Amino acid sequence: MSIDRAAVAKIASLARIKMSDEELDRMAPELNNILKFVDQLSEVDTSNVEPMTAVIPNIMRLREDEVNADPKTGGDRRADVLANAPAAEHGFFGVPKVIE
Repeated sequence: MSIDRAAVAKIASLARIKMSDEELDRMAPELNNILKFVDQLSEVDTSNVEPMTAVIPNIMRLREDEVNADPKTGGDRRADVLANAPAAEHGFFGVPKVIE
């Protein structure tokens, strides 16, 4: 796959990035180099590699999920929180409707 100046201009337009003619000409070879590298990576055989989330093994330290019922330190403080809201509806923050 090759990216030309017109494709760079289209991508910049979609991303709402204003680019000069010089920047468009300079960006096309850079994007082509990135795509060549991605193609090179796709040639690597990963059939015997197990999926991982990190290079080093991580162990999730879990804690009990408990509700703190003490009103001074947590839990059941909805009324206190909503007292600062400009508009509260049905126990939630009310926000204006936005339609484009």
